Amino acid sequence: MPANQRKTGRNRVLVPGAQQALENFKYEIANELGVNYNTDPGELTSRQNGYVGGEMVRRMIQQAENQMSGGQTP
Repeated sequence: MPANQRKTGRNRVLVPGAQQALENFKYEIANELGVNYNTDPGELTSRQNGYVGGEMVRRMIQQAENQMSGGQTP
């Protein structure tokens, strides 16, 4: 990876292939919420980006909770 693309801090990719999976997940969620991520990323508001990111986190937490409970849903 070139020096100018090296990730530092908390935004490092720890699992190979996870970056692409998260990108796909982001586009899937954005599509469901009606946010057009196919435009220039600078065209989206902070609110739109936060909405998508927040929903991604909610769903990942829900999935982890389901896995920890043995796949049972409340």
